[in-house]
Amino acid sequence: MSETVQDGILLFGDSITQGSWQPNGLAQKLAYVYARKLDVINRGLSGYNSEWGLSVFKQILSPHNASYISHLPKIRLLTLWFGANDACIPPSPQHVPLSRFESNIRELITIITTPSSAYYSPVTKIILITPPPVNTYQRGAELAARDPPVALDRTFETTKSYAEKVGEIGKSLNIPVLDVWNALYDAAGHDEKALSQFMDDGLHLNGEGYEIAYNLLIETIKTHFSQLHYDNIPMVFPPWAEIDWANPGPLTARKFAPDT
Repeated sequence: MSETVQDGILLFGDSITQGSWQPNGLAQKLAYVYARKLDVINRGLSGYNSEWGLSVFKQILSPHNASYISHLPKIRLLTLWFGANDACIPPSPQHVPLSRFESNIRELITIITTPSSAYYSPVTKIILITPPPVNTYQRGAELAARDPPVALDRTFETTKSYAEKVGEIGKSLNIPVLDVWNALYDAAGHDEKALSQFMDDGLHLNGEGYEIAYNLLIETIKTHFSQLHYDNIPMVFPPWAEIDWANPGPLTARKFAPDT
């Protein structure tokens, strides 16, 4: 078992998070620019809504009162990216009413930000991400082509309302929001059909869609949490050119600073 010496970025969400390991995906691009600085941990769960995500969230965290906690890396940045499945049309089992969706997202945040929580982490910065717009033309065609055919399970306006709710939550709690919904819709020229250039199936992002989300995330980090921008974090182990080649001595991991 290898020792973990790097702190991390935790990506938590549904299939859009899970799929971001694909070439040019959000997680893949983050892992590249944060190499040797912060580990990127992808905990995207395909098909999950915020209700099911909330049910497993604590299981992927370490309680701060655990005896081994001092040996564990810290999560320096957490992204929460739900809503695409919550916005399914009833009676879909993935549907979560908008009010319940809001309470779930707020509870996910509370688990990290409340001092009385066993998972309280004051060093963890949070960024909320809105669900992307759904291209009902592309999504409908993909579902209709299945055997047997499946009826359209989402609407453009419903998904928009969940994206807007994420924005409202972020504003009320002073948490940065990555507005992927508007970023993609703007890039498509406010033409729903044109969203196909950013999506594989009208729901999941392709490389071009993730490129927009990635650039927006880096911009958000730079604006709100500049200390976490990859340019401002030193490598955990020194670059080879900084090593005293004649007398290297023990090369030890540098501690991330500051802790707040």
